[in-house]
Amino acid sequence: MTKKTMTLNLTETEMDVLGALCDKKDLSKTVLMRQALRLYQRVEERLEQGGKLYFEDEATSEKSEIMML
Repeated sequence: MTKKTMTLNLTETEMDVLGALCDKKDLSKTVLMRQALRLYQRVEERLEQGGKLYFEDEATSEKSEIMML
């Protein structure tokens, strides 16, 4: 597989979030962004098939639907 390079422009806040997630997960920025892209792709596939995306509070079983644009 041929790899390509891209430039990603982020705000300082977005870079801080990216850095914090990388530190928390012990991942490089490249690996974290690849994982995020794959997750977004899977979510889109499921939504296109009529699925819904929820967060559920385990303690209360309360569900909140996530709306994707």
